[in-house]
Amino acid sequence: MIPCTVDLDGLRARVATVHERIASAGGDPEQVTLLAVTKGFDSSAVDLAVAAGLLDLGENYAQELVAKAAVAPDGVGWHFIGRLQRNKVRQLASDVVLWQSVDRIELGAEIAKRSPGAMVLVQVNVSGEPQKGGGEPAAVRALVADLVAEGLDVRGLMAVGATGPAEASRPGFELVRSLADDLDLPVRSMGMSNDLEIAIEAGSTMVRVGTALFGPRSGSAVMGN
Repeated sequence: MIPCTVDLDGLRARVATVHERIASAGGDPEQVTLLAVTKGFDSSAVDLAVAAGLLDLGENYAQELVAKAAVAPDGVGWHFIGRLQRNKVRQLASDVVLWQSVDRIELGAEIAKRSPGAMVLVQVNVSGEPQKGGGEPAAVRALVADLVAEGLDVRGLMAVGATGPAEASRPGFELVRSLADDLDLPVRSMGMSNDLEIAIEAGSTMVRVGTALFGPRSGSAVMGN
């Protein structure tokens, strides 16, 4: 992990810019959740985010989330947004408030075992790129039903946009909105630093933003920002 080099005034300015981008795309910054993705940065990014009023924080890797949660200020709501193995659920269960990347019933059952009634999102693979994870769109309805039967609180759907120009993400994001509407699910976690306008136009209620807030980091993964 690397230190965050953005100062508080700089972060506040970047938050304002992201809110302006959301508004320019037709979204309401007061209604769209801005999930600050701190992956790759050390706990200084967490402290900075909290000081700037960002309390919804996202991590892709179990070890990073656990380490940061142990020293984070009170009030942080941790979202797990990366691909997740069942054997990592136990160590995360006491910290995660929203599991965003549930893509199979086996994972959901483990979450239900370790954190009964947990809030989850079903990840949908809308690009056909296997490295991005997610279940097939045609299987979403059945998976949602199975997760509800496990006692989980399925809040919505999550997707990662297609690789390439931002506009390439539009069809997938519109599909997720349609699926969420059909299932009467309120949360659509779509859009990152490079394609958040497309996501907002398609109906996103939550954007996962890291680079546009904290700057670039090495080893950036596809799931986070």
